[in-house]
Amino acid sequence: INECGSSWAFCRVSAAGPSQFCVNMAARKPIVGGNWKCNPDSMSKLDDLIKNINECDVAKCDVYVCPSLLHVTYVKEKAKEGVMVCPQNCNFKGCGAFTGEMAVEQMKDLGIEWVLIGHSERREYFAESDELLAQKLKYILEAGLKCVFCIGEKLPEREKGLEATMAVCIQQMEQIKTLLDPTKVVIAYEPVWAIGTGVTATAEQAQETHAAIRKWISTNVSPDCAAAIRIQYGGSANAKNAPELSACPDIDGFLVGGASLKPEFKDIVAAISAA
Repeated sequence: INECGSSWAFCRVSAAGPSQFCVNMAARKPIVGGNWKCNPDSMSKLDDLIKNINECDVAKCDVYVCPSLLHVTYVKEKAKEGVMVCPQNCNFKGCGAFTGEMAVEQMKDLGIEWVLIGHSERREYFAESDELLAQKLKYILEAGLKCVFCIGEKLPEREKGLEATMAVCIQQMEQIKTLLDPTKVVIAYEPVWAIGTGVTATAEQAQETHAAIRKWISTNVSPDCAAAIRIQYGGSANAKNAPELSACPDIDGFLVGGASLKPEFKDIVAAISAA
């Protein structure tokens, strides 16, 4: 058993040989994103946050940042080459009479290539349904952008065990399974009970869920898709727990919240780069 709680047959180094998913692990380049959410409260604080992102070594890891909509253009201008700017949301149809929304076409005009959707806070506070998010993902991909698509369970499901946890994740993935192109979509698994609480899933819990998600994709999409698609962990990842989580074979990176507002963000990128 390794530090992730997985048998060696499913780990980065395997006494029994690599699993069907580990064969393509080297092809899954790590990816780490910083979600600033609705922060900071002043433009004057942006330069320090951008400095944290620009200090990341992007040689072995894809790095993106999700600024507030009002700050996207400024961050895009200041981010170093290799750092991707990824808005936190988009609409479902394009430009037009959609007050308060932003269109993928507007993002493309700014040179933006990625967008994040499905975050638990969007699902919870803005009532975004699985149907709406499937429509958004289809629109994003048809427009030529790439997407970080968030899924994850709440505490009551986690307390019931893996089967209940996966029931939620499967429901959230069922309507997008035909859209899961590993070259264009990244799955961000975020246990909702661990977001912003300081409570992190153990490496064993995280690996178990990531492996189950990958297994479901293998069965319901294809083994090739499962082997190639990147799955990020998004529950209070920080510099302290990143090395242990990075050692888990099915964790391909992190969607970082609070720690992305701190200098330690570069240490999280370094941890997954070295794994």
